[in-house]
Amino acid sequence: MSKTRDQYLNLIERGPEGWLQRIAFVCLCLPSILYSLIVWLRSCLYRLGWLPTYRASVPVISVGNLTVGGTGKTPVVDYLVRQFVDAGINVAVVSRGYGGSYTEDFRRVLTGADGEPSSASVVGDEPFLLALKNPTAAVYVARKRRFGVSAAEAEGAECIILDDAFQHLGVARDLDVVLLDAKRPFGNGSLLPAGPLRETRNALQRAGVLILTRAERIQTLPFTIDKPLAFCVHRIADKVTTLGGEVAILAQLQSQSGVAFAGIAYPERFFESLCTSGLDLHASIAFADHCDYNHNQISQLEAELVDADYLITTEKDAVKLSQAKFTKKCYVTQLEVDFVDDAAFVKQINGVIQKIKRYRKTTG
Repeated sequence: MSKTRDQYLNLIERGPEGWLQRIAFVCLCLPSILYSLIVWLRSCLYRLGWLPTYRASVPVISVGNLTVGGTGKTPVVDYLVRQFVDAGINVAVVSRGYGGSYTEDFRRVLTGADGEPSSASVVGDEPFLLALKNPTAAVYVARKRRFGVSAAEAEGAECIILDDAFQHLGVARDLDVVLLDAKRPFGNGSLLPAGPLRETRNALQRAGVLILTRAERIQTLPFTIDKPLAFCVHRIADKVTTLGGEVAILAQLQSQSGVAFAGIAYPERFFESLCTSGLDLHASIAFADHCDYNHNQISQLEAELVDADYLITTEKDAVKLSQAKFTKKCYVTQLEVDFVDDAAFVKQINGVIQKIKRYRKTTG
């Protein structure tokens, strides 16, 4: 991770320290005001119908957040997909495929079971991971999500989940699920680039249900809003796998020295979770979010391995390492979501499931 990015994140998370940082923060506030005006105008144009909104013929659920990155959307999307699959619903996921290089209006993400496998570098790491974990669900990437939604409808999807789409107003949705970090739901309260907010907190009025993540020790809500609330924590699973598919118990690594690495929004949280799990880390290496892992990064990891016993990383990173050849084992962790209180969330999802089943009965 670049030094400049570290300095920027520290500035918007901890506030300016010293006169140079204060000047830098003021300079960020000016484009932040312009950005907020653009967001407000865009929202008005959609609300007035001056910008088109695509209405699907099947229920659409959006999973998103109010801030940039790091609230654990992918595990929640995965959780949602499994709820619909377990209920016998033909579900599809549509993602923008951030970081992908595809050029079509949309593309179906293939994992090898139903055709030539897609590449994570082409379709994006998160869509590829979701397709791997949910082989019975269709996953599409589309820069303009309406194209992916239309394709999913044509293929017989009964429900469509939009990944990271709270701000994507070009597709109407039946339910907006919004994730907020329970510890810092609105960051420093400023919009980009002076803060992490994509929209003002008033945008939460569009939400159908709010999920507060990292809520393991929350006692009082950091804000007041009249919306259904659910609470969850994200944790690293007890089992890990190697890049070759060998399964191991995470605790078995406690007696060895490891090198942790990640190219995600907040890699330090991943490293902290590993330490909390009792792992002894020789080094922790943070790469840029959605890192593609070229020769330079692989060489850097190999150099750190000289004094360590293994590498360990996230699922998102692992999908881009299929061709990597390390001299020692590289373990892959899974991030799981545990709901502390999911009653409000389950009620909303069950409502969509029942709606789909009633529609089946009326159409025979």
